[in-house]
Amino acid sequence: MKLHSHSIVDRGVIPERNAFARIDVRTHITLSGNANPHLAWSDAPDQTQSFVLICHDPDVPSRPDDVNQEGREVPTDLPRVDFHHWVLIDIDAHTSDIPEGAYANGITPRGKAGPLALDGTRQGLNDFTSWFAADRDMNGDYFGYDGPCPPWNDALIHRYIFTLYALDVAELDVSGPFTGAQVREAMQGHILDQASISGTYTLNPRLHTL
Repeated sequence: MKLHSHSIVDRGVIPERNAFARIDVRTHITLSGNANPHLAWSDAPDQTQSFVLICHDPDVPSRPDDVNQEGREVPTDLPRVDFHHWVLIDIDAHTSDIPEGAYANGITPRGKAGPLALDGTRQGLNDFTSWFAADRDMNGDYFGYDGPCPPWNDALIHRYIFTLYALDVAELDVSGPFTGAQVREAMQGHILDQASISGTYTLNPRLHTL
């Protein structure tokens, strides 16, 4: 199976229009385009009944001590954890692409609605749900795609991995406001094939010019 994108060059820098935030010289960051990228795929197994798409960042700091703190930088050797940016399931087996901006185009404070989405798909909660939980202006359930927003003082350039899974079931056995972890567990034993592409992103001005 092959996965490609007109929005993102594999292993290249993700455009600001597909990110949640971009650099601002006065305030460190400001909100950005937040459009889901275009994705297209081919050569899926004949037995495919549905697809699942997951985008995750494996480079999120495991501790918040230095995150977005003036005069400090998150060290590269800090252990990192996964952060889900998009969990999309029950994609019809006859679908072969997702247009840019079809599922997200701009910031929705307190999160987009879900889990029901376009063409019978369902979207899980992304991890902005927990990230903004204590923010009075932004807390809420964040369904679907919300793009890159790494700490503006992280010494590590973050990777964003988009993985498409071909499944042998038409609907995944999850319900309610499900998470990426729940989808990964429910897919076990049902994955026929998978393909990935990735992009990078940073909000650290020191790294942005490299």
